[in-house]
Amino acid sequence: MQAPRASIHGSKKKTTEAVLIIAVIGWVFMLLLMPLYGIAKETWNSGLFAVFTSLTEPDALHSFYLTLLLTIGAVVLNTVFGIILAIVLVRQEFKGKLALNGLIDLPFAVSPVVAGLMFITLYGSHGWIGSLFEAYGFKIIYAFPGMLIATLFVTFPFVVREIVPVLREYGVEQEEAAFVLGATKWQTFRKVTLPSIKWGLAYGITLTVARSIGEFGAVMVVSGAIINKTQTATLFAHQQFINFDYGGAFAAAVVLACVSFVSLIIMQYVQKRK
Repeated sequence: MQAPRASIHGSKKKTTEAVLIIAVIGWVFMLLLMPLYGIAKETWNSGLFAVFTSLTEPDALHSFYLTLLLTIGAVVLNTVFGIILAIVLVRQEFKGKLALNGLIDLPFAVSPVVAGLMFITLYGSHGWIGSLFEAYGFKIIYAFPGMLIATLFVTFPFVVREIVPVLREYGVEQEEAAFVLGATKWQTFRKVTLPSIKWGLAYGITLTVARSIGEFGAVMVVSGAIINKTQTATLFAHQQFINFDYGGAFAAAVVLACVSFVSLIIMQYVQKRK
């Protein structure tokens, strides 16, 4: 009697697993693959010449160039300060550490649009800080500095959150050994700490790149989406769509989707190494 029951139980288990796998694949197909297919199809239907023309227009090239600058700025600044903050959180004890650790995740909880409004209140022409800068002719909101600040805000947690668990697992034994052997703090960081966190750092940088490229809400609010001045690639795609230039919108969307796909592949490789 035990064998048939075991057989029935095993059959039910396999059936349940098969149903779950089919449901997951169907959900991924509907939610992710179908939209990508739709964008690619619409872009192809617009014609290669129209796509090339749309992507080589001055406003399109400027939008991608601006996106590249914002991405580089966000990666460099958030990498440097992310490493410093992660080391402080793991290696130091001080009052307010718990609150600081919680604040790091604030960009995950706050809507990008709300974040953009916060920056306008602070850095706008009538803001607490913005009015001081504009008195000297330095514009923050509706200019590159404000867009960079917004991008830094939405990408701030990634490097920190990827490095902190690696540092905690790594411990301090090898760093202390380097100090005992006469290494300076910089030598210890460069030859001991940095190699230990390199894959976590690479994963955080990849996430930062992907988020910077795809950011829309916060940048939209603080930039004003001024053509050939403060319009990023995502804002360009949005502008083309509301102007009924679907070929240009879908072409820009396909480029952004391809970059995101490459970032995804890099993330999977880095995660595997990590």
